[in-house]
Amino acid sequence: MGKNLENLISSYQKAEQRKNEWVPVWQECYAFAFPQRESAVSEDFGSNKKTINLFDGTAPDAVDQLASSLLAELTPPWAKWFGLKAGSELTDVEREQAAPILEKTSDVLLQNFEHSNFAVEIHQCYLDLVTAGTACLLFEEASVGEATAFRFTAIPLNEIALEQGSDGRIDTTYRCSDVTVSNIKSRFPDAEIPFDFIKKDENEDEYKVKLLEAVFPRIRTNGKGGYEYVVLAWDDSVGYERNILIKEGYFDTSPFINFRWLKAPGEVYGRSPVMKSLPDIKTVNKVVELILKNASISVTGIWQAEDDGVLNPANIKLVPGAIIPKAIGSKGLTPLEAPGKFDISQIILEDLRARINHAMLADRLAQISSPSMTATEILERSAEVARILGATFGRLQSELLTPLLKRAFHILRRRGDIMNFDLDGKIVDLQYKSPLALSQARKDVVNVSEWLNLILGLGAEGTSAVNSFEVAKWLGRTLNIPSNLVKEIKSETIDDGIL
Repeated sequence: MGKNLENLISSYQKAEQRKNEWVPVWQECYAFAFPQRESAVSEDFGSNKKTINLFDGTAPDAVDQLASSLLAELTPPWAKWFGLKAGSELTDVEREQAAPILEKTSDVLLQNFEHSNFAVEIHQCYLDLVTAGTACLLFEEASVGEATAFRFTAIPLNEIALEQGSDGRIDTTYRCSDVTVSNIKSRFPDAEIPFDFIKKDENEDEYKVKLLEAVFPRIRTNGKGGYEYVVLAWDDSVGYERNILIKEGYFDTSPFINFRWLKAPGEVYGRSPVMKSLPDIKTVNKVVELILKNASISVTGIWQAEDDGVLNPANIKLVPGAIIPKAIGSKGLTPLEAPGKFDISQIILEDLRARINHAMLADRLAQISSPSMTATEILERSAEVARILGATFGRLQSELLTPLLKRAFHILRRRGDIMNFDLDGKIVDLQYKSPLALSQARKDVVNVSEWLNLILGLGAEGTSAVNSFEVAKWLGRTLNIPSNLVKEIKSETIDDGIL
């Protein structure tokens, strides 16, 4: 093991201290935008009164809409959002021969994703991503004999601590969770927990042990990298000497997939749309609270009753249904009348809610209002979505989609479910087919279509410059048409003058 246990625990505690600087911000984000996420950032955050101080639902609704849009645009569970294509080092003949094999391999990958709990867990990660700016997805291999080889778990932020390498990528993940001894025995059958580690007055199987999992880069040997995996049980109230090594191993790809919405230079954790609009969210929540208080007073009223005593303003409470004593024959507590009545609360609310929806992309990623949109309108809408989510999609492709698919590929290849070849970009490369990834492809198709229309206006001499067969093949590849629908005919046998 590259680290001894004392250094491992010390590294985790330092990473946890750096994470604690973000916890107050995360708590506010979850409290005002996603209060249902129980114990997301701290153990005492989850409570039965999580929404007691939440008076406006604009932010929670926008968070849900944006997370659903990410699911539909990046990893739609009802469509084939990825594929495999021949790498740059293959010839054209080898590409045509490899196309059916790669398509079948991608079908096997997609089938395992569809039969797993991926759609459920990745949606929870998108909710964390939109709210706190950072999300963690645990990608484990399922037991042999199950319907799928994949098992996913959305890890809450209070359990993880992250570190990034010199290249800016998150390469070290610590997960600290309280797990019962029975669950440890279920996950790690060979683990042995000494009796003196468990308190005598506790049930052995139900006693919770602090479990620390660490995944960090392995020191490269013979050109091979990978990640080391260490699991230990330890008692943080005692110190380093109170720990038990549960398991250690090695991964080709990290089982923890950490991804961020956006980040500032030098920061490990990401920033979210909720953080950007948090001042507006807190303000609109306060405005609605004041409006409701005013409404409750208007409904129940504040009453006066004659009293022969002396009025003490310190004892007066302006709450609905209150009875304020006044001296006999006096007017009592009298409000100062303004020269005009002008209620600006609704104007403030409309402006703040519009800014929140704009920051959370709810106004630009909303559902299509017109039932019959033209092809041009659809293309323009797709281009707008691609422009809005372009930077975020680039980061998510690098930190989420690529590690996710590479780990899935390694698991199935090791199990013998797919052919043994490398996913290195030279022989075989990834291809993203999500709606957001295809928006640029649609623009390329539009450009080629316009070029062909111009060529048609030039007559026979112009169309002679068009290689119809190659155009058809290019359109098939760009629009992700299945390879069995494209004939494998050599272009030399085609009359290039026929369009």
